[in-house]
Amino acid sequence: MHALYFSEFGGPEVLQYGTVPRPEVLPGTVLLRTRAIGLNYADVYRRRGNYHLVGQPPYLLGYEAAGEVVAVGPGVTGAHMGQRAAFADVPHANAEFVRVPQEHLIPLPNDVSFEQAAAVLLQGLTAQYLTADSYRLQPNDLAVVHAVAGGVGLMLTQLIRAKGGRVIGLTSSEAKRQEALRAGAEAVFLYTESWEQLVLEYRPERPGADVVYESVGSTLPQSLAATRVGGTVVFFGMAGGDPAPVDPRYLMDTSKTLTGGDLWSYLTSREERTARANVLFDLIRNGQLTASIGAAFPLADGAAAHRLLESRKSTGKILLLP
Repeated sequence: MHALYFSEFGGPEVLQYGTVPRPEVLPGTVLLRTRAIGLNYADVYRRRGNYHLVGQPPYLLGYEAAGEVVAVGPGVTGAHMGQRAAFADVPHANAEFVRVPQEHLIPLPNDVSFEQAAAVLLQGLTAQYLTADSYRLQPNDLAVVHAVAGGVGLMLTQLIRAKGGRVIGLTSSEAKRQEALRAGAEAVFLYTESWEQLVLEYRPERPGADVVYESVGSTLPQSLAATRVGGTVVFFGMAGGDPAPVDPRYLMDTSKTLTGGDLWSYLTSREERTARANVLFDLIRNGQLTASIGAAFPLADGAAAHRLLESRKSTGKILLLP
């Protein structure tokens, strides 16, 4: 089969497209022919060597894809040949075929396309737990979303709006500001502005945000400053660098909460994956969640897709198409 792989850590130039052995179907697994693959920043971290990789090169990136089942291993229940399905947490997705453990397989409704699923699942499931578990968002809550025009940011914006919340977005350019406004943010500030002061002034009767979704890392002090007394900062990423240490006495004095979030704490069973994915599919069906696909590249052009993602000029989701 054809796949996108690399044998040494580095920039996009280390990625190669070629032939690798097709995975063997094992007991409790299925073989999925991929039709659309989601590209995520974690793939960049792995390619650079920032994240630990198991095994020996060549390494295949990717954890998210959608397609159809072409082989079913012994002992598998609830899956059949030709079934439309997807996954959000299975390695080696940058290939024409992926071996998927049955507990990771998510049935895909006929009214959700392969492209929608690959664009929504990983980032949408992240937004889902952030608004339902890390912080239980309530109607009229004022939420600040970092990197609002990115994949998770756009998903967060739509899920917050679906719950009746209000969104202030933060981004780096005017074009991205407009993208976030189209997604439902009621205001978007640029990082070049004094955005924490603008957030504090946005709701004079109750200064500060009820919740700030912090994914930049280096901006954690400003996020805490922009949060109202008694509010919450949810830390779930550090795309812009490591956060500074936080003195717990500050949290005590301001009655603020700093909490963390990780998707893998919630995708713990087949039932959890399916139930949480169905929440997203229902929102898509109801028109409350749109998969914003910023670009799609042939899998063979994966290096170009990585360059676009690293450029910080993309909006929405980048897909790889086998």
